[in-house]
Order: sequence, then C-alpha cells, then structure tokens
Amino acid sequence: MNFHQEEPRHEPYSPQRVEAFSDGVFAIAVTLLILDVRVPRGLPETTRLIDALLANWPSYFAFLTSFATIGIMWVNHHRLFGCIARADHGLLIWNGLLMLGITFVPFPTALIAEYIGHPDERTAAMVLGGTYVFLALMFNGLWWHAARGRRLLDESVDEAGVRAISRSYAIGPAAYLATFLLALVNAPASLGLNLFLAVFYALPARLLPRLFR
Repeated sequence: MNFHQEEPRHEPYSPQRVEAFSDGVFAIAVTLLILDVRVPRGLPETTRLIDALLANWPSYFAFLTSFATIGIMWVNHHRLFGCIARADHGLLIWNGLLMLGITFVPFPTALIAEYIGHPDERTAAMVLGGTYVFLALMFNGLWWHAARGRRLLDESVDEAGVRAISRSYAIGPAAYLATFLLALVNAPASLGLNLFLAVFYALPARLLPRLFR
C-alpha cells in the first residue's frame, strides 16, 4: 500500500495576497489626506473661527477630490480582482506600479491645498492631473495584462463585461490628460473635472455594458 500522498499544488502567486496588500496601501493613502486639513490656530482677536474655517476651503476641496478619487480607485480595484482568478509576476509588477501612484496622491493633494488661489495654482493642478494620468495608465496596464486572452480571468466572467471594462478604462488616460491640460488655463476647473471623473468611475458595474456596448 502506498502511503505517499502527493503534495497539493499551489499557484506561485496569490491574487488574494495582492488584493490584501493593495487594500492596506489604499487605506494608508486615504488616511494621510486628512493630515493637510489643519485646525486654525493662533488667530488674531479680530478674526472669527468661522472666517478662518471658510478661508481654508482649498484644503477641504482638495481633500474631497482626492478622497473621492482614491476611494473610487479602490472600488474599481476591488471590481477588477472580482474578475481576476489568478496572478502572475507581471500582474504583481503592474499592481506595484499602481500602488506607487496611490501612495503619491497625498503629495499633490497637499500641493493643491497650499497653492490654489495663488499664482502657482496651475502648476500644482498640473502635478495632480499628471499623477492621475499615471494612475489611469497603470490601471489600464493592470487590466489589459489580466484580460489579454482572458489568461488571468475567472471563467465565469462574461465577454460583454470584459469588453465594457476595457472600453471604460481606455478613455481614462485621455480624460485625465484633459484635466492636466485644463490646469494650464483654470486650476479649479481642472479639480472639478477630476471630481466628475471620480463620480463617473463610481458607476455600478451593471451599467458599464449599457454605456460601452
């Protein structure tokens, strides 16, 4: 009688570990954003707290825009890994580059909060827009790597859903490039467009096949 039992085979890379690591990065990045929303201190006696709070609106606007963007990117990252059943070395590289961009977001957010309403606000908005262009490219790279030939996708994912995700992501780099170029002319409008794009990518997955047939 052969008592030898074959060792179970394991995939060399785990998509669950990739997603768990990414969740931690998203959580830290989104938490760091609030550090640039500061409590007014040392106010002159003639300045009311409400006036000081209202004067700090750029910090609130920058926080809201970046929080929404990172939050929606987390939603879409979760959506993608609901379709991805396997991982390989290339997927880890693309995901690592995406996390690089995510961890950078608090910096341009602080830059916008500091310089909006000042002469250099357009430069600050361009840095933020450029960061989002990079993130959109990395999201596309991650998805296309997984979806090409369906090599890393779960068998239950229908082809219409794959095409809808691919088309919606394909417009991302161009859309965020528009926010970058708009920053050359109007920094607040560029921020507003970034916020609009966050709302667009927050649309439920079930709507994507309708929008991108």
